[in-house]
Amino acid sequence: MKPAALALVITSVLAAETVHVGGLQKPVEILRDRWGVPHIYASTTHDLFFAQGYITAVDRLFQIDLWRRAGTGQLAEILGPSALARDQLARSVNFHGDWNAEWAAYGPDAKAIVTAFTDGINAYIAALHGKLPAEFAIAGYAPGTWKPEDCLSRVAGLTMTGNLTREIAHAQEIGRVGLERALQLIQLSPPVKLEVPDGLDLADITPAITAAYRQTVGAVRLTTEQGSNNWVVDGTMTATGRPILANDPHRPVQLPSLRKTVHLVGPGWDAIGSGEPGLPGIALGHNETVAFGFTIVGIDQQDLYVETVNPENPGEYRYRGAWKKFDSEQQKIAVKGRGEQTITLRFTVHGPVIHEDAARHRAFALRWVGTEPGTAGYMAGLTLARARNWKEFRAGMARYRVPSENLVYADTTGNIGWQVGGLTPIREGWTGLLPVPGDGRYEWKGFRDSGELPFEFNPPRHYIATSNNNILPAGYTIPLGYDGWALPFRVNRVREMLAAGNKFDIADFERMQQDVTSIPARRFRQVLKEWHPAAGTRAAQAVDEILRWDAVLRTDSRAALIYEYWMQRLPGAVMGESAAGADLERLLHTLETQPSGAALEKSLDAALQELDRTFGSDPAAWQWGRTHTLTLSHPLGKKEFQLGPVARPGDGNTVNATSGASFRQTNGASWREILDVGDWDRSVMTNVPGESGDPASKHYSDLLQDWAAGRYHPLPYSRKAVEAAMEERIVLQP
Repeated sequence: MKPAALALVITSVLAAETVHVGGLQKPVEILRDRWGVPHIYASTTHDLFFAQGYITAVDRLFQIDLWRRAGTGQLAEILGPSALARDQLARSVNFHGDWNAEWAAYGPDAKAIVTAFTDGINAYIAALHGKLPAEFAIAGYAPGTWKPEDCLSRVAGLTMTGNLTREIAHAQEIGRVGLERALQLIQLSPPVKLEVPDGLDLADITPAITAAYRQTVGAVRLTTEQGSNNWVVDGTMTATGRPILANDPHRPVQLPSLRKTVHLVGPGWDAIGSGEPGLPGIALGHNETVAFGFTIVGIDQQDLYVETVNPENPGEYRYRGAWKKFDSEQQKIAVKGRGEQTITLRFTVHGPVIHEDAARHRAFALRWVGTEPGTAGYMAGLTLARARNWKEFRAGMARYRVPSENLVYADTTGNIGWQVGGLTPIREGWTGLLPVPGDGRYEWKGFRDSGELPFEFNPPRHYIATSNNNILPAGYTIPLGYDGWALPFRVNRVREMLAAGNKFDIADFERMQQDVTSIPARRFRQVLKEWHPAAGTRAAQAVDEILRWDAVLRTDSRAALIYEYWMQRLPGAVMGESAAGADLERLLHTLETQPSGAALEKSLDAALQELDRTFGSDPAAWQWGRTHTLTLSHPLGKKEFQLGPVARPGDGNTVNATSGASFRQTNGASWREILDVGDWDRSVMTNVPGESGDPASKHYSDLLQDWAAGRYHPLPYSRKAVEAAMEERIVLQP
């Protein structure tokens, strides 16, 4: 329980809690609305971000402390030796360069803002006087204090900066089936000739290289189908004559929520939206004149270098025809149950060494943009949230380096736009699709100017939409990446709905974000029209059921369940077991051009047998939502903190993208916004499962059922609207 002086409990809508906090310059007012969103009103910039740090700690202290430990390599202190390799990797990839350049890259006041934010977190921790939230008592440790540099951790960016795991997968696939067959399985766009780099021994490329990497960042798919969507329409397409912007960024759906909503009002600031709770400011949302939202682009910002280690001296590696000493750095790590241990971090000219193979005399170094100043994730939001027009917004995008994003834009003068942001390496004569020898022949030649990246402003089609798809404009020749694009099904469905000719309103965009019509299922139904299994068989009945289906993946749909189980088994039956992981576009194309009744029948029979085993013979039990569910588990693993399961519609290829392993959703849109540009109080949002990470708070889970049902709540912006929605008033006094 929190101490009485800090227990922000109210007895009525008008109740106020006054809290005295050391470190403030002037009083700060926080109005929390009935959905748990804090609206912060401050007289100074310092106090604004101090208060954001403070109220974030009130709501999410256990979560952000865990993130701080993960980002700075201090998990072994609470988890023991199992986290040691993870901590070592985190410390290796964190910034080791010029800190003056690092802070300057985010803007002239970035360091002051981040410092105020972390001071606010620390002020809340100090005021607890050791009376910690329940999660810490259960876990058996106390929260640590924050340094400003903790907000600039690079670990979170590892999964969003390129194709390290895909490079390794490509190399292993070539080693397994040969280059020609592998090229048939690797989807490259735009097409590019893929060659094994001279001097690369494919036998060196083993899963062990990324063991610690995967432990740190989690399992990484071979494509970037996170499921994010954003679109914006100008006033010619809306009922009000104003632009509307929609965004549903996808990442893990977790407990507490990945994102934290906040409204920041102070000198030069009147911005509302969401960001990651361990960072100041917002990453997406709007201010008085500008709205913005993002999806991942997938620029290739990583490469794996295979360094040859000197057999006579393991402290050296081969570079440009000579032996060169590894740079090294010793650090101490506290390990639960073992005391303090010393680790050695090693670096080559290419970056941190993430794995070593002593038997083969190989070291594997990660070259990635995270070693460059200004590449902590989402920090460019501090600039974008203050942009007043398209010119300032594009100038701010020059600071957007990690992760690479499609930013869609709208403003109150009626303009809409799109700008790609992300630090883009220049590779001359090689693609970055496979690991390369570290001997000096494969080096980056600097980075693209941000002005070279794709953009649009007020396009004649009157809308812009992206869904992690290939966004390269026709004739665009700068190689951003070749194999990180999501399949086009989601963006094509968005375009289809936008082309309906409606005058759109907020409710229309709500329905669009919740849409679970499957374009792949439509195409598969066309394939099935040409296949006629024997009349009266179970196969014939299943085919008939799917043909009568509308290709909408509802939770109560039997046909959707059959379709999903069938599609799990089709690739191996149609294209051979070596192609079992081939993408859905390739599978559908094969079925459309080379139909195989035998493959369809074999895979359908296997699917029906599995459905029998799982759901039995009761037809009512055969529903997509019975197996496609979301369960939110607390990091502590406590059942009493767990939420769900809740039935989920859709799949990874629908606009409401719900993807994961074994039909259990793990990724999705935990946060959604639909912004009425210029009449901001009509905007809506949703967050899951709630704004608080405190299991004792009503805002821990109060948004889960609405989110699951596709319902939204207002995003009040004007002071009048905020006060009308106010649930509690908190005054922080110096």
